[in-house]
Formats: sequence, C-alpha cells, structure tokens
Amino acid sequence: MKNTWRFTSKELQYVREVIDSGFGSGTSGNMNNRFEQAFAKKVGARYAITFNSGTSTLHAALFALGVHAGDEVIVPPLTVISNVDVIFAQNAVPVFADIAPDTFNIDPEDVRRKMTNKTKCIMPVSLYGLSADLDPIMDIAREYSIGVINDAAEAHGAVYKGRPIGNIADITSYSTENSKHIATGDGGIVVTDKEDYAIAMRKFGSLGYAAMKSGDGRIRINKDIFQDPNYKRHDSLGLNYRMPEVAAALGLAQTERMEQFIELRVGIAELYREAIAGCDYLVPQATIAGCLNTYWTFVVKYERQDISWQNFRRKYVEFGGDGIYAAWALSYEETLIANGHYKKHCPMIYGELEYPRGICPVAEAVQPKLMQFVTNYGSLDEARPMAVALRKTIEFFK
Repeated sequence: MKNTWRFTSKELQYVREVIDSGFGSGTSGNMNNRFEQAFAKKVGARYAITFNSGTSTLHAALFALGVHAGDEVIVPPLTVISNVDVIFAQNAVPVFADIAPDTFNIDPEDVRRKMTNKTKCIMPVSLYGLSADLDPIMDIAREYSIGVINDAAEAHGAVYKGRPIGNIADITSYSTENSKHIATGDGGIVVTDKEDYAIAMRKFGSLGYAAMKSGDGRIRINKDIFQDPNYKRHDSLGLNYRMPEVAAALGLAQTERMEQFIELRVGIAELYREAIAGCDYLVPQATIAGCLNTYWTFVVKYERQDISWQNFRRKYVEFGGDGIYAAWALSYEETLIANGHYKKHCPMIYGELEYPRGICPVAEAVQPKLMQFVTNYGSLDEARPMAVALRKTIEFFK
C-alpha cells in the first residue's frame, strides 16, 4: 500500500465494514455518524456534520446563519476562492477586510471598520494552521448580533489562547481534502454547539429531509415510515452535499490518529524554522501567544529585493527541495471578480458592485511575498532533506 504513513489497516477495516454492511449512503449507513461523533469529541464541539467538501460546509454554514440575498459577509481576501464562491451562491455580498501583516490572518480592527447595517456574518479564515484572532471578532459579532463562521479548513487541532478552536465561533468548518491533516480524498466536516444550526446544516446538505436530526443523518431506518405513500420527505431547501460512507470510513480512521498527524506537521515546521535561523529576509508566520499552529504548511514572508521570489525557488529545487508554493491571488484579484464575471450571477445585486485595488493594502503587499513549504510528509526523515535544501539555498544567496 502506498502512503502507509497516512493509511493503515484501520482504514481498510472501516471501508470493509461499509462494503460488508451493504454499501449504503449516509442516509442509511452508520459510518458518517461514527466519524461525526469521533471528530466532534476530538475538537471539543457538541455536533459535527459531514459533507462532500470544505466548500459545501461553508455554504451550509451561511444558510444556517440566515445569510441571503443582499446580506454582507466580511471575509479576508487571502484565502481560497471557495469563501467567495459560497457567498455569491447565496446572492450575498463579500466585503473584504484586510489581514494582519505578521499572522496573515484577518485583522479584527479592519473587520470593525467594514461593518455596516447589512453585515450578516463574519467569516475569518484560520490560515495555514494558525487560528484567526477570534476573541475580538466574537466581541464584534456579539455587539452587532451576527454570526461567525471560522473557516478552519487548514487548522485541524489548532488552539487559540489555550482553547481548542472547535467551539469558539458559532460554526467551525474543516476540509478533509487530501492535503489536510485528516484526509478523505475530498470532503469536509462542520461543527457547532448550537442544535438549531446543526439541524439546518444537516438538512441543507441532504436535500432538506424533514427527518434529519442534529446528531443523525439517517432517514431510511424505519421503512414503514419512509415507504408510506403519504410520507412527506422535504420541509426545507437543501442540496446533495453528503459525504460517501467510504470517505467517512477514512475520516474515522484518520481522526483516531489526529494527534499523530498534528505532531508530525509541527515537527516538520520546526525543521524549516531551524533552517531559516539567522536569515532576516525569511520571516515566518507569527503565532499569537497561547496558540498552537498545526502547520498545514510552513509559511514565510520573503523580504529580499535583489533576488527574485522565482529565482530563490528555482535554486531551492536545484538543491533538492520539493518546490515552494505561492499564496493564492487575492480573491478580488482573481479573474472571476477582476473581470466582473460575478455580476452575471445576480445583476440586480452585483451590477454596481466593484472591488478596486487598494481596498486591502496589507494583503496586497504581503501576498506576492509568501512562500509555502510542504509539511505533508510521512516522517521527519522524509522532510529533513527539504530543510537541508532550504538552508543550502539561504547560504548560496549570502
């Protein structure tokens, strides 16, 4: 088996259980329930609901918070495009708040500046494994009586000021795509302590079935009810965002070893940190006191002027490095927004909406400088040559 560090016999055991049970969906099998319960316990939340991606989790979360046409959602521009896509999907309006120059996460002070009477939700992103600065964000949200969705797609197991991040925001969303700490190939899982949000998200992700419960997505258990011609199945709007049972089997096995995966990534990040020691132009992402960064990737800000970002990366690869990933383009500089394609989605709302350069100056300055180093290796021994290559690159350009 490839990726033996990632997948063990336990994944195969749970997949076999799904197949042997009749290979049902999440509406009849129990593997999604088992995964949800285990994950909720690990991250310190009351409810968990599985989805087919970390994008559909965000979409369901917006729906649960009552975000609809014309509502504003405050979000950082330095993030995957999913955050913006789901806002547009609800015919809501993305409002971009700038980032802090050291953590690269959303700046609570700019969040406050961007608040209006149309703001319905704040969606911070816990970027690269580091929790967003949640306390001031939650204070603002409570002051304005709006909800907070913490996009923790990259921050499994992260800790904020001594507290697991899974129950600080109203809703916390995780991805289980193959590069994340917990991997199901594609997938996502969302957690909350509020039962009404849990029910709303579960229904939204499964066609609005009336029988959905906060802690149970199975609606085909009692055939006498389900097969009755008078049975009314759907009482709310919903899409089909369910996670397959075989993916949930992988997620359950991975969750049981979550601490192991986090510890490994933290150790790999430390190798990179040691490699850049004394290098003043590679500035690592700053971690707030009392927080645990679980390092979906190890990120630095490249501050050197005489050697281009691209030339530094090229030399790193020559020394055996596994490439350096750039940060996403800022959301409002992606073609979707920069060329106005989003306006066609709902011209009545977006026709006059513009996102000119300069609205988030810190993010615009930081994004081109970010270098992301891979932490998704199976062992410190596998990652160590990458740290060595980084050190050689630094020494080459002295």
